[in-house]
Amino acid sequence: MATGIRLSVAIPVHNEESVLPELLRRLRRVLDALAGGQHEIVFVDDGSTDQTVEILEEAARKDTRIVTVSLSRNFGHQSAITAALDHATGDAVVVMDGDLQDVPEVIPEFVQKYQQGYDVVYAQRVRRKEPWPLRLGYFVFYRMMARLSDTRLPLDSGDFGLMSRRVVDQVRRMPEHHRYLRGMRSWVGFRQVGIPVERAERHSGRSKYSLMRLMKLATDGIFAFSIVPIRAAAFAGAFVMFLSVLYVAYAVYAKLFLQKSPQGFTALLVAVTFLSGIVLLFLGIIGEYVGRIYEETKGRPQYIVKRIVSRRRSELRDRKGDEVETIGVSEQESLWQLQDQRR
Repeated sequence: MATGIRLSVAIPVHNEESVLPELLRRLRRVLDALAGGQHEIVFVDDGSTDQTVEILEEAARKDTRIVTVSLSRNFGHQSAITAALDHATGDAVVVMDGDLQDVPEVIPEFVQKYQQGYDVVYAQRVRRKEPWPLRLGYFVFYRMMARLSDTRLPLDSGDFGLMSRRVVDQVRRMPEHHRYLRGMRSWVGFRQVGIPVERAERHSGRSKYSLMRLMKLATDGIFAFSIVPIRAAAFAGAFVMFLSVLYVAYAVYAKLFLQKSPQGFTALLVAVTFLSGIVLLFLGIIGEYVGRIYEETKGRPQYIVKRIVSRRRSELRDRKGDEVETIGVSEQESLWQLQDQRR
């Protein structure tokens, strides 16, 4: 494989103004040392309410490698990654978070594995810095997910990793809205390898993944890559029916041979309540699958682009074919001059 590639780094961000200067400095240093080019950094702002957009657009006007894509509102982390993949043009794409828990200095190791013929190189997180309840939750989830899924999913691997162009193109063809990109990346196949990477602490600011968002991501992964919950409903129903048959057989035996009928209002009440809970639980599980089918039938876009800023004006078009509002360097300089005159 060629020693030099054109690399894209895809980064979703949301209210990360305090992190961006350090992130940009470290990313530029890493890309400057990489052979090949011209590399690019695709930032997707997922509806930030601080100065994130302004910082990124200013950087894009000064650095031809930076593309800033602003979404019309907050569509969620996985949708923002999808937007970044749609706008990345490199031979390979590195996906990473913008909080510097995914360290840019690992990117050359990804590229080295890519040059050895691997289409997917993912980071396997070791020695995480989160609180122990969160680390325990991650540990349990990844192993449960690996057992439930029909697709082989690597343990302790997040979105941080490199994908070749053909893997990115296949992921982009997947239309589902409830996206679990690390699972979709595994589903595509090709040669894949993991690299142990120590998970760094967040540089500054607060995590945008609340407990509810983490739970949603976990359920998206389970329901997108496993039908075991539905099978569990069937097995539970069959088991309860088996117990019912045993109880009926015992009741008949007690009536005919022991001359007594089984009694117990409390036992009956507990049994009815328990079975009602099981029914409602599995109705909810089935409802999750049905609801996801309903979401897919709407056919809504996964995100809406409000604005793209880049000095590479000839490439400023949504890669899905949609027209978007763009401002190139010369246009923006004219706007600045007009604003100065009005002042």
